[in-house]
Amino acid sequence: MDTKHCAVDGWVDAIPAPGPHGTATFDLTIRPADADTLPEDAPDTVVSCTAKDAGIVHNLLTGIQPSDLLRVTGTLAQPATPGERARLTVDVLEVLDTALVPALREMVIDRYGDYVVIFDADTDAVPVFTAQGQWVGLADNPDAIATLIDIHERVHGGDDR
Repeated sequence: MDTKHCAVDGWVDAIPAPGPHGTATFDLTIRPADADTLPEDAPDTVVSCTAKDAGIVHNLLTGIQPSDLLRVTGTLAQPATPGERARLTVDVLEVLDTALVPALREMVIDRYGDYVVIFDADTDAVPVFTAQGQWVGLADNPDAIATLIDIHERVHGGDDR
């Protein structure tokens, strides 16, 4: 199997998922340097990524969302079989740009680090929970979410109990 240490830039298509033994996995759609010269129907290049470092795993699972632009550095392993995806073991993760906040049309679940919020287009109030499902409170509006989370962390020490 051919491996190479490299850095690549690309977008995350889905929220990274926890993997076995404290890892996190995600697919990265690579931004080609010559994107302007490629035909519109050219297929995307997708690399399957795995991170083992605890800090990177935490950042992936709590701070990365679809459409974030990342630069990942690590060891790229070419697939043994043509047509399979290359695999990259991530050593360094850098967020180059974050995704735009989606326009609310219906009910949207989003996360703020270790917290989950539910936006509903019919109301300004925003329910806030920990990622483990503990009720934190109801923010009067989206601007009050950070204050509610800050109060919760001061009272509970950041624990999800």
